[in-house]
Amino acid sequence: MTIDGFDRRAKLTDVRAIVFDTVGGPLALREVPEPVCPDDGVLIQVKATGVCRSDWHGWAGHDPVPLPHIPGHELAGVIAQVGPLIVNFKAGDRVTVPFVCGCGACEVCLSGNAQVCPHQTQPGFTHDGSFADLVAIYGADYNLVELPPEIDFVTAAGLGCRFATAFRALTAHGQVQPGDQVAVHGCGGVGLSAVMIALALGASVIAIDISDSALAAAAELGARVLNSGDLAGPAAVGERVQELTGGVQISVDALGLADTAVASVLSLRRRGRHVQVGLLLGERSTPPLPMDRVLSWELSLHGSHGMAAHEYPAMLSLIASGILDPSKLIGRVISLDEAGESLESMSRPATAPGLTVVRI
Repeated sequence: MTIDGFDRRAKLTDVRAIVFDTVGGPLALREVPEPVCPDDGVLIQVKATGVCRSDWHGWAGHDPVPLPHIPGHELAGVIAQVGPLIVNFKAGDRVTVPFVCGCGACEVCLSGNAQVCPHQTQPGFTHDGSFADLVAIYGADYNLVELPPEIDFVTAAGLGCRFATAFRALTAHGQVQPGDQVAVHGCGGVGLSAVMIALALGASVIAIDISDSALAAAAELGARVLNSGDLAGPAAVGERVQELTGGVQISVDALGLADTAVASVLSLRRRGRHVQVGLLLGERSTPPLPMDRVLSWELSLHGSHGMAAHEYPAMLSLIASGILDPSKLIGRVISLDEAGESLESMSRPATAPGLTVVRI
């Protein structure tokens, strides 16, 4: 029986999920046992989940995950079951969740910074994720976010990692103000999110990428664009941004390569702020940043690792009001049985801009 989109049938013994058994191995749709609901958590009936490059990093072995494994960390859905310790939520609630779930009890969480909790859990990384009919979430009272009725599940599924990370990167770290100039290096899902958010906050934006289709998407949002493929390396990219803008107040590496990180720093004006959003893992983790420029120009370097649940209302209110419209960033909506191929395809150059979301 279905009421308000929530399946109230008897508990299932098996659910569908995309599973891989080995690093870089086949991503197969299987029936797996239903996850156990944590005492302090919930089971969410997944309605939509994003296909994110962070999931690709886990599958490719750049970010270790337990095997066999179900990927997926950007999700929205309906609570199917609550644990005995849950106070603030009930079965049937429409929710989303940050990709980092804090413990809610440590010094870091009590300071409001669950996104860097040392005891964090992450669906799709520390435990099985949301490429499935059901996903378990720990510390639910502390980590769940109720969805406003104006925001549908497909749109909400793109918020938990890329959009929320870009929002906090620009507001908490970049401190973007009307009239600022912002450079965004890399126009994938998080990069286009950063472009949209910076423009909504009153900044002017220059978007940098090597893909004409990605740049066209950024231009459609209202950004000036620069094809870095036409330039000879990160120093040339930084110099060109300086020529076009006089140097930007805020620059975001939304891709996570040594070249984009260096170019981002070199794009800044004096006293500017670089925000690292793209993951730098493995051999990419120590890019040769121009620390002479950082020192002599008093530049600031910031990392941005998601956004805690208590910070979501400001972002959600802008979405509900129409000031931000992340639905414009969705390039494809696919089914669960297509999710494995979509994730694996991130090993190749992107052929279409925007976010891919799995509707379940």
